[in-house]
Amino acid sequence: MMPCGGGHSNPSRPPSAGQKMAASGVAVAPAPARATSPASPLLIAEAPPALDRGGGMRPRRSGPVVACPSVSVVFPGAVSRESCCRFACEFLKHVLHQRHQLPLPYEQLAYFCRRAAQDGDVIKKPSSMDLASKKCQQVLMELEGVFQHLEVMFSLTLVPRVLILLGGNVMSPKELYELNLEGICEGSAEESLKTASCVRKLFHSLFVADVFSELKALPVMGTVVMLQGHRDCGVDWFRPKLNYKVPTRGRKLTVNLSCDGDINISALPPQHMTSTWEDYVWFQAPVTLKGFHE
Repeated sequence: MMPCGGGHSNPSRPPSAGQKMAASGVAVAPAPARATSPASPLLIAEAPPALDRGGGMRPRRSGPVVACPSVSVVFPGAVSRESCCRFACEFLKHVLHQRHQLPLPYEQLAYFCRRAAQDGDVIKKPSSMDLASKKCQQVLMELEGVFQHLEVMFSLTLVPRVLILLGGNVMSPKELYELNLEGICEGSAEESLKTASCVRKLFHSLFVADVFSELKALPVMGTVVMLQGHRDCGVDWFRPKLNYKVPTRGRKLTVNLSCDGDINISALPPQHMTSTWEDYVWFQAPVTLKGFHE
């Protein structure tokens, strides 16, 4: 993610797919498969650049790996920092539901959980329903906490990449979902696109790409959120992982976001003009989100 028209770039990694897109909108671009044996539709195509010991990004050597689908979304103008945070939160909700870690979409689950809590004040429920309600409340409380801390993180620093890691551990997850914001052109709230319209465009792109429909249902497993931020951003809740390397195995989907069109350079935040991606390191949320089934 960069300020609108900003002068910093990521010299150690090639431009993302989203940065090469025309302003037409959406494209789904899986890399060509290199493996000879049949593969799942969500397998990694190439290893993304990793952070070296100094926190900078360095390319990795390619290997004989298979196709990794990606979804590219181009917004017709600058977007605000608040919108970028909203993209991350909504994408996390979507992944958790689509990968069967939540039995309902987040907003529906929150509504029914509130209703169940209110009904519980006057109606005695069976123990099984009471247990499900407690699990629901616990998951929602943990998610709300993550969303609040994401808002803090986005207010302190540019966030070029967000990772959602399902199952396994942070070094070897079963599935990995990346939201790439490096191509975003950041503007002020007054001169940026409306958040709601950008969220609709993002989810329309995911719907058209149809990247979840052929995947098998997952059992309940842990989910970890990681994101990149400036090493000196001063965040307290997220834990820095200076030597973290993005996993090269497991199923992966990358969503590349970028901006094009009429962008007002005068709205740039000047304090970020000289930033370089080498100053950005990975941070990990200190909680593991545990989904539940009905």
